Amino acid sequence: MGLKKSKALYEKAVGLMPGGVNSPVRAFKAVGGSPLFIKKAKGSRIYDVDGNEYIDYVLSWGPMIVGHSHPAVVKALRSAIENGTSFGAPTPLEIELAEMVLKAYPSMGKVRMVNSGTEAAMSAIRAARGFTGRDKIIKFEGCYHGHADGLLVKAGSGAATFGIPDSPGVPKAYAKNTLTLPYNDAEAFKGLVDREWKSIACVIVEPVVGNIGCVLPKPGFLEALRKETKKHGLILIFDEVMTGFRVSYGGAQAFYGIKPDMTCLGKVIGGGLPVGAYGGRKEIMSCISPEGPVYQAGTLSGNPLAMTAGIETLKILSKKGAYEKLEKTMQRLEEGLKDAAKRAGVKTKFYRAGTMFCTYFTETDVVDYRTAKTADTGKFSRFFHGMLQNGINIAPSQFEAGFISLAHTPGDIGKTVNAAFKVLSGLKE
Repeated sequence: MGLKKSKALYEKAVGLMPGGVNSPVRAFKAVGGSPLFIKKAKGSRIYDVDGNEYIDYVLSWGPMIVGHSHPAVVKALRSAIENGTSFGAPTPLEIELAEMVLKAYPSMGKVRMVNSGTEAAMSAIRAARGFTGRDKIIKFEGCYHGHADGLLVKAGSGAATFGIPDSPGVPKAYAKNTLTLPYNDAEAFKGLVDREWKSIACVIVEPVVGNIGCVLPKPGFLEALRKETKKHGLILIFDEVMTGFRVSYGGAQAFYGIKPDMTCLGKVIGGGLPVGAYGGRKEIMSCISPEGPVYQAGTLSGNPLAMTAGIETLKILSKKGAYEKLEKTMQRLEEGLKDAAKRAGVKTKFYRAGTMFCTYFTETDVVDYRTAKTADTGKFSRFFHGMLQNGINIAPSQFEAGFISLAHTPGDIGKTVNAAFKVLSGLKE
């Protein structure tokens, strides 16, 4: 497999962009080597500039749930482009997509379209602070809610860490309002809320953690968050940027039967174009400008191209049998990868929620950030490059989720499982 053109492009890009990329994980720092430069994508496949073909399980980090370049989405976008790409004014498309989102997520009374998951999370937290009049927030270690200053905070050795920035450039004075707890630790959460609730505006959580692989909530954990936040008047925010429409059509909140106060969405609702959204109970969302005093704006928010792609994507997902097909495909992949690891004699832990998944190279049950870090990243790196050599594209990090789409076929899964067994067999020593 030749990668001459990709390597040449990367060398050029390094002199033009930090690390040669526009988002850090793309640089392959976690696995070594230089990144692929992609020329085109169709269905379950992507094609690099050197002409290599790969079955894709990254899917633009989740949004391509109906497959790359779906004919219905492409046709609708061509028509939309002819009418103009951006107006900075309301369009009927915004209403249509908002209605579809609110129908799928009845916990939201109103929704506001934005341009990214980072923007959605940042805006939801601002709304929660404005509504409650409190400043502090709780997040969970390993949950990623975008790169806004107050969210780049990690936990230390204690049960709760008060304001330690996880990145240079984040003021300590700002970060001190972010309290961090271990994911899946309901007792630590209850203790912190009992002590600090009068100063806490909200709790934000990925109901299934998708940014340290794929970590599922323990039975009772999400229920405990709902119970304690309701008891003390805290806003519970589900960050479903990754899980929305992926764990189920109604997201993790529908799957687990938990009704949050606010929800953040993204990825799927833009059909591959930049988009995000946040919504919640009407009384909270009524605080948002111009209806209320909490300011949030965006020139490109609700732009006609993203709305068009989102509408067409949700139409496809709404069709009878769509999620049944996704479930069957995911079951085949899960069973196949587990069996491949077992036959190869390599210890792994496989987790999945709906159509997102992760294989950890560890014998430890992964329930939080600490246990996720027990994974053998060196072994994963070898697995990653081996799969790439066999025409399978997975995320270039042990700590990222993988995804499937409606375009993945039984043949794709068979080829993937065969490649996995071949590569895993070489990792045993």
